[in-house]
Amino acid sequence: MTTTADTPVTTRTHAPLGRLLGAELRWVLRRPRTLVVLGLLALVPLAIAIGVATAGGPPSGRGPGLVAEIAGNGFVLPVVALGLALALLLPLAVAQAAADAIAGEAATGTLRGLLLAPVGRVRLVVMKSAGVVMVAVLAVLLIAVVGMVAGTVVVGGAQGTLVTLSGTTLGVGEALGRIALVAVWTVGQLLAVGAVALAISTLTEHPLVVLASVLGGLIVFGVLSAIPSLEWLQPVLLTTGFSAGTDVLRDPLPFDNLWSSTIRALVYIAIGLVVTVVRMRRRDA
Repeated sequence: MTTTADTPVTTRTHAPLGRLLGAELRWVLRRPRTLVVLGLLALVPLAIAIGVATAGGPPSGRGPGLVAEIAGNGFVLPVVALGLALALLLPLAVAQAAADAIAGEAATGTLRGLLLAPVGRVRLVVMKSAGVVMVAVLAVLLIAVVGMVAGTVVVGGAQGTLVTLSGTTLGVGEALGRIALVAVWTVGQLLAVGAVALAISTLTEHPLVVLASVLGGLIVFGVLSAIPSLEWLQPVLLTTGFSAGTDVLRDPLPFDNLWSSTIRALVYIAIGLVVTVVRMRRRDA
């Protein structure tokens, strides 16, 4: 078949975004360290459930913090597990994924091939961000689902009910809604951590630097938030709202802390993604 000068010739200048996303998600799931981290996170609610059951189910009001509320009230377990994991383990998982996404690729030399390929720098950021989002969603889902199962089977309590910190009892539908709400909120906080980690990942070729920077920053934020004289810094510290997830255990549900922490997370996400895109567009292959 011959073509004439008037026949338009179409050439693909960019790889299909769907194919790129599929390849990235498969690559992330095939990393042994990703699977190991997800497996360890799934053990968090199970370990808490076994600990509460082994302790003989202390009455409500005794024990360390909200952990005491789990006894005989299994639907509290996923909320408590997510809150405990958000302090360090969940950010560690997301920061590791972000570190591998760009700095890890640069360290192994594969990022150069991606920068030279017909992908586009913005598409590359979208592709790498999708991997981080998937790790965050999977990690939260694992803790929430395992927490609900372990809370029902191991801890027990009134079938299909949730006793709130306010003393009221919620039915199974509303209880699942509260758990879903805290899961979505937790994903939002993790995406803020992931966006910052991606931005840092564009500044170095060493994944450990990204992990140390993110976790060190979260620890410093936590220390600063505990100093009364620095209370004016609270609105800008990402960790300020990390405890807001437990508000879903109150009735009526207070939204103030959930909204403020969500807005703060969105600001961090926007800043992190802007820095990542700018850095990747200026990065030399």
